[in-house]
Amino acid sequence: MADLLSGLGSLGLGNLENMDLFADEKKEAEAKAAAKAAPPKVEEKDFLFDKTYTCPVCGKEFKCKTLRSGKARLLGTDQDFRPRYENIDPLKYDILVCTTCGYAALPRYFNSLVSVQRKAIMAKIGASFKNPFKDTDETYSYEVALERYKLALVNTIVKSGKASEKAYICLKTAWLLRGHAESLDQAAPDYAEKKKALEAQENEFLKNALDGFVTASTKEEYPMAGMDETTVDLLTAVLAVRFGQKDLASRLISSILTSSSANSRMKDRARDLRDEFTKKA
Repeated sequence: MADLLSGLGSLGLGNLENMDLFADEKKEAEAKAAAKAAPPKVEEKDFLFDKTYTCPVCGKEFKCKTLRSGKARLLGTDQDFRPRYENIDPLKYDILVCTTCGYAALPRYFNSLVSVQRKAIMAKIGASFKNPFKDTDETYSYEVALERYKLALVNTIVKSGKASEKAYICLKTAWLLRGHAESLDQAAPDYAEKKKALEAQENEFLKNALDGFVTASTKEEYPMAGMDETTVDLLTAVLAVRFGQKDLASRLISSILTSSSANSRMKDRARDLRDEFTKKA
């Protein structure tokens, strides 16, 4: 390179005689190679955006962290239909909360209120609600998400919501607690204690989900919480097996296996469940 730029000293630019002609291009190529070798780290906040909603109780606008459509990749589901995603747990963002009056609900139920329910929520929740949630948070922790689920559950109780809605919130809260337990640092000194406590809470919510779906199945029409009869029956059977209610599980599984509307996939899952609790007997 000295030959190309030699003689610049006579112009007072001798310090530039050894410059690399393609230095910038080399740096750019190296940067691109490094980026290709080490792709950028995917963070939870990358899946989210702030969406504005209008509260059907108090009429005020508020924002909630919302999952970008099609952004998260589904890895699979647990036996009780809990979905598992890569790099994020969308369950943390399923509850809409009005930060003015404290009204909270799952999106499918959010606007389904009649006048008497609005009045009950405003009187029993809105009158004393103190907002603990920060708009500046880029993501929701599991602890914050659990508060939001509990707020949705108490709203459903106050508005005298259907058994299926209360059961569904309990189910999703249990899923959330399971995700929290899975996210714990196993090297932490209090790992075992925290995991045990979370599992105990999960079981409590699952028990209430089971009771709620059993009650709902005798009083409500399908679809229930967005699920058809076969799905609710299989879910209830899974929970019944978990808590040792094998007569209930057996009855529901038989119903699925003899149903003309149940598809082959659901019948296969029902057979697998039957085989599982038969081995345990």
